[in-house]
Amino acid sequence: MFDSSKKRKRFRLIIPAYPAFNIYSGIANRTTALGPVCIATVVNKMEGWDAEVVDENNLRRYGPKGASFGADHEFLQNLRPVDVVGFYGGLTSTMLRLYEIARFYKDKGVVTIAGGQHFVEDNIADALSSSIDYVVIGEGEETIRELLGAIEANLEINKVKGIAYLNNGRVILTSKREHLTDFEKIPLPDFSLVRYAKIQIYPVGRIRGCGMDCEFCTVKGKPRYAPPERLLEQISFLLETKDARNFFIVDDLFGQQRDETIRFCNMLRDYQKNVGTRLDLAVQIRLDKAKDHELLSAMRQAGINMVAIGFESPIKEELIAMNKHLMPEDMLAMTRIFHKFGFLVHGMFIFGYPLQEGVNFKMSAKERAKRFKSFIKKAKIDTVQILLPTPLSGTELRRRLAAQNRLYALSDLSWEYYDGNFPLFEPDAPMTAEEMQDSIRNIMGKFYQFKYMFMVGLHIFSFPAMVFFLHNIRLGWRKWYRLWRNDLARFGGWLIMKRWRSQFKKDTFLERLQKAKARLKVK
Repeated sequence: MFDSSKKRKRFRLIIPAYPAFNIYSGIANRTTALGPVCIATVVNKMEGWDAEVVDENNLRRYGPKGASFGADHEFLQNLRPVDVVGFYGGLTSTMLRLYEIARFYKDKGVVTIAGGQHFVEDNIADALSSSIDYVVIGEGEETIRELLGAIEANLEINKVKGIAYLNNGRVILTSKREHLTDFEKIPLPDFSLVRYAKIQIYPVGRIRGCGMDCEFCTVKGKPRYAPPERLLEQISFLLETKDARNFFIVDDLFGQQRDETIRFCNMLRDYQKNVGTRLDLAVQIRLDKAKDHELLSAMRQAGINMVAIGFESPIKEELIAMNKHLMPEDMLAMTRIFHKFGFLVHGMFIFGYPLQEGVNFKMSAKERAKRFKSFIKKAKIDTVQILLPTPLSGTELRRRLAAQNRLYALSDLSWEYYDGNFPLFEPDAPMTAEEMQDSIRNIMGKFYQFKYMFMVGLHIFSFPAMVFFLHNIRLGWRKWYRLWRNDLARFGGWLIMKRWRSQFKKDTFLERLQKAKARLKVK
């Protein structure tokens, strides 16, 4: 228990480092997670409390680096001792690092709290036996305020809704807390609380929840909306205080509340005109929103330049298994519409999705990879991300694979491999786990190549050709910029993949995989 007699108390919220270099590392040191900032902001508004966020993946401003990776928490605790430490458990692959840091603080007598999408079902008991005092279940803004107040005043913890803790070795779950619906109850996220980070892309959002009910996803429930004015206020405040120009709207699906989304876009368009600046925004959106030309036009006028789209797969049977409501034959035409409106398209795919029992469909890894590469080329997708299916805790996918006895044991392939780059279950015949992993590297290797370094240079020399677009400078710039930007991204992707391969060769994953496969056969 912390010293409640102190005049002011300090709360530190830690975003654990990725266990190894992966495809997210490049973007991670240019941004941060929105959720931890929201929680820290609430605590910082509490009387007698100071709060901060330490993102171990973004320590670019004098951040104290650990011996191997992450932050030096011994240094931090000596410099600014904290009374309570919180942990962001939104990424399953970072859980081992989270528990490692929790042990350090627990040994120092610090109260430890964790929350995030990972903490569901059996993972709660695992966390409470791994140096975590309290697990926050669901959204945390209201819970953290009540929990810290109860701890500080020595009140009954079981009165706090939405938490789990141990009592005489038994897991206690308090009553469920309802989802937040009135977002005006919480303050706007304060990014000045993020220590050491150099943030170039600011995450903002106004919609929580997603009604798509995808089998592999942990985000469920009816969407809840904050007013468009609140999102505009977030963006304008960051522009005015941080000179922020680049934003990622983290809503799972942009445009879920169509009319209000269009109203937001129009408000943002007018705001930029009034202040005389131009912003650059990216969003996640459904491919079938290509049919809504009014929405797309409003988005472009608002400065939304890139759309991240979950294509998932160009194979019909896999799309059905994922509960997707699009077929491959419609995807190319819809992608062309996004390009026609001037959007850069980031395509997100899942390779080797396991089909439901009873589905009579078989395809080799080689043929699947061929289909993926052909589709990506035809669609002219600007950047791609190919991941393997990840059976995250709490998803229907994990429950189905467990029931089918296809999951590899956590004792062999632990949480650190749950980042989409490693096979974690026995795939559909005739594929093998090794073929699945080789396939995503093959597809990405075809897309991201060293040769694009030379193309970047050629585009620089071709810039004078803009003279042919004097009648429409904006169109000429857009065409030139897209080619230059994509080739730069493809060369950058090659560098990331090269480093990932180097790290992979030093890892023991293949040995662990063989043990996991052997254990599964014994079952």
